[in-house]
Amino acid sequence: MKNRILIATLVFCSLFNWSCTDLEEERLDESEFGGQAEAVSGAIAPAYGYVSWVWRHTNYYGLQLIASDEGILPFRGGTDWFDGGKFLATHAHTITPTNDLVGDSWNELTTNISRTLAAIEVLTPLADGGDNEALGALHEMRALRAYLNMLMLDSWGLVLRKESSAELSEVLRTQDAIDYIESELLAVVDVINTDRGPGRITQAAVWSLLARLYLNAAVYRDPYGTPSFSTEDMGRVIQYTDNVINSGNFSLSPEYFDLFNDDNNSNPELIFALDQRGQLRREHSRWAYWSIAGDMFPRPEFPSADGTDGPAINSDFIQTWIDAYGPVDPAEADARFYQQNTIIPPAQLDDFENREKLIATETENSYYCIAPDDFEIDRGILRGIQWGPRKGEDGAFLSCDGGEVRIYPIQLTRGSGPDRDVAYVNHTFEVNFTNEGSLHNTGYRCSKYQFSRTSPNGNNFSSVDLVLIRLAEVYLMRAEAKLRNGDDAGALADVNTVRTSRTARPDQTPEAWPSIDLEALFRERGFELYWEGFRRSDQIRFGKYEDAWTDKTDADPNKRLFPIPQSAVDAASGIEGFLNQNPGY
Repeated sequence: MKNRILIATLVFCSLFNWSCTDLEEERLDESEFGGQAEAVSGAIAPAYGYVSWVWRHTNYYGLQLIASDEGILPFRGGTDWFDGGKFLATHAHTITPTNDLVGDSWNELTTNISRTLAAIEVLTPLADGGDNEALGALHEMRALRAYLNMLMLDSWGLVLRKESSAELSEVLRTQDAIDYIESELLAVVDVINTDRGPGRITQAAVWSLLARLYLNAAVYRDPYGTPSFSTEDMGRVIQYTDNVINSGNFSLSPEYFDLFNDDNNSNPELIFALDQRGQLRREHSRWAYWSIAGDMFPRPEFPSADGTDGPAINSDFIQTWIDAYGPVDPAEADARFYQQNTIIPPAQLDDFENREKLIATETENSYYCIAPDDFEIDRGILRGIQWGPRKGEDGAFLSCDGGEVRIYPIQLTRGSGPDRDVAYVNHTFEVNFTNEGSLHNTGYRCSKYQFSRTSPNGNNFSSVDLVLIRLAEVYLMRAEAKLRNGDDAGALADVNTVRTSRTARPDQTPEAWPSIDLEALFRERGFELYWEGFRRSDQIRFGKYEDAWTDKTDADPNKRLFPIPQSAVDAASGIEGFLNQNPGY
C-alpha cells in the first residue's frame, strides 16, 4: 500500500511528455495532513496540498492581482521587489512570454493538474474494486482537476485534457474547453460527497464551479471580443447558485474578517478552501504578509514574523470606494473596508494627532503596553501611520514591566533605500512607478488575512484556510446573472443581502443600495471580493480590462490572456500545431 502512495506522489512529473517537474522536491506528503494516511488520503493529499503553491504570491495569485487595477508592486525604494521587472511588466500589461511570473504560474498549475491525474490513476482501480471511499475521492479529484483547468482557461485560454500518464495532453480552447470542464463537473455533481468540510470539494463546491463556468462562458468562447451573455448561460448560473443558497448549509458571516481568521475552517460561509490548520509547511500566510510593511511584526510571540513591503492597493481601486461613499469615510460606512484592532490610548492620539506626525515629535512615553498574545494589527485597508511592536538594538521587542510588549508608531528602519530612518510607516494614497511613488511606505496596504497564531514566521504552518469559494461570491454570481437577464429587482435583493449581512459592527454595516446596474455590481464585487484573486476576471467580463489606470495604458485586447511561457512553447516545438502561442505575443 505504501508503494502505491509513493507512485501517486512521485512518478508523474508533468502533463506533457516533453516537460518534467520534480515532484519529489516539491512534495507535500500525506503526513502533512495529520497522521499516517491510507492509500486514499495518501493519493489526494498531494493534489489538495499543492493548491497552496499554485496560489502562492509569486505564482498564480500574484499574476492575477498585479495584472488588475487592484494591486501594484513598484520597485520599492530602488532596492526591493524588482525581480527582473516581472511585476512592473505584469501591472503595465507589457508582459512577455519569458516573464517569470507567467512561467512560474504555468508550471505550478500544470504540476497541480498532474497531481490530480496521479491521484486519479491510483484511485480508479480501487474504486473499480468496490472501495467506496476511493470512489468518493475519485469524484473529488476529477472536480479538483476541472477547477485547476478552469484557472488555465481563465488565464491562458486553454485547458489540458489527459486521462493517462502515458498519453500526450490534448490542448482544448474556447467551446471545446468549456465542454470538457462542464462534462467533468456534471459527471460528479450528483454523486460527489455532500457532507465534507470546506477543505474538500463537495457538491456545493461543484455547483459553485458550474456557476462560475457559465458566468464566464461568453468570455471563454471569445476571449478577445465583446462577450455576449446568453439567457441560457445566465439561467444555468441562477440554477446552480440557487442550489447552493437554498441548501441551507451555508450562511453569511456577520463579521467580515472572521472569514480570514485562524479558525475560519468552521466559518459557515466557506464552501471550498485550502485546509491548512497548522499542518502545511508550505502554505499561505503569504496572503497575510505580502502587502504588509517590512517593519510591521503582527505576531509579537514570533519575532521573525513580519511583512515584506510588497504590493500596495492601487489608488484607482481605492477611489472606487471613495466615489461610492462620497463624504463618508469608507471605514465608517463599510465593515469590509477596515477593522481597527490597535486601540491607541487617548494620550497617544493627542501626541500624534491621529497618527499624522513624524518621528521628530515622538516622546519617550509614546507607546502603550499589551500582552503579546492579545496584540492584533488592524485589518482590511491600512492607511496612514501604523502601530506595532518595535525591536531594540538586541533584536528583541521592547517590553514593559510584567512582560507586556510596547506598541509604538512604527518607524521605517529596514532596507537600504532612501526612505530608511526618515519617517514612520505612513501609508499614502498615491503609489506609482516614480522614485517618490515607489518608496517603501507608499500606497495603502491590504491586511485581509490574519497573521496566524500557529505560524512561527508568517510563512509556514498557518491555520488560516485559504478561501477559494464562499457564499457571498455565490450571491453575487446570482445577482449578476439576474441582472444580465433583466431581473433588476432580484439582482438588487442579492447584492443587498450580502451588504447588510456584516452586522458584527453595526455602526459599519453597509447600508442597502436603492438600485443596481452593471457598473454598481462591478464595484460591489470589488468591495466584497478584493484581494481574493477575482479582479482581473471581473474586469475582463465587465469590459474594463483595457481601461487605463496608474502606470498602465495598454489597451490591447490580446492582453486579456497571458502568453504561454516561452519554455513551454519551445519544448513543444517538435510537435506541429500542438501548443501555439496566444495572439499578441
